[in-house]
Amino acid sequence: MPSTGYLTIGKVVKRLQPQYPDLSVSKVRYLEDEGLLNPSRTPGGYRLYSQRDIKRLESILYLQKNRFLPLSVIKDELSRNETGHADVTAPDTIGSDVIALPVDDEEVTGKLHPIDRMPELVGTTVSFVRQLSEAGVITLKHSPHGRDLVDGKDFRLIRVCDELQRFGIGPKNLRQYVVAANRESAMFEQALVVYAKRSRGANGEASEEGRRRFDDAFARMLGLTNSVRGELIGRRVGESFKDMGA
Repeated sequence: MPSTGYLTIGKVVKRLQPQYPDLSVSKVRYLEDEGLLNPSRTPGGYRLYSQRDIKRLESILYLQKNRFLPLSVIKDELSRNETGHADVTAPDTIGSDVIALPVDDEEVTGKLHPIDRMPELVGTTVSFVRQLSEAGVITLKHSPHGRDLVDGKDFRLIRVCDELQRFGIGPKNLRQYVVAANRESAMFEQALVVYAKRSRGANGEASEEGRRRFDDAFARMLGLTNSVRGELIGRRVGESFKDMGA
């Protein structure tokens, strides 16, 4: 097949990473294994992604990140859209394959939601959300009538944890990350206090520009420490499998 207009999986990841920093080749391959992507292949077996494939991948990533949809729902909705049975509206910046939900992001993330609506809103079970709460990953709120409520800001985290289940990493396994986050937050706070003082003007007050630099610095620190953590874990796992002869 001619390669004109097609991109390799590595180039696709490089193109989309500015918008989706956590995107990796392995994640794209996982989406392919789940039946959401079906790129062409060269006679040698190399994947070639057309512009349509790339738009479809953008749609999947957008729906995961901003609409908190599970992969099974995304797959069904994309199939309905392709067969002309779905009435959808797509953001111009994403492409014609995106399915927009009737609820705005802020309306979802800025509210508390009854836990019994998690299957509908997040695509996971009530018991799983309770397990995340018991592990300390999220914190449930309580209504005046005693109902358990989930903060919409936790929806993305719940979806990430739900996907980790596919690899056998459950809520109990995630407790170590809660402990690590509590420990590391002190390091971040200390570093950011020093940075904030340097960012203040001559009058000692925080300016709008200073606050923006502060937010950018925090985001950058998170990205860098995540890179260090990922690199160290990757090395350990790689060494383990090498010793096993894998």
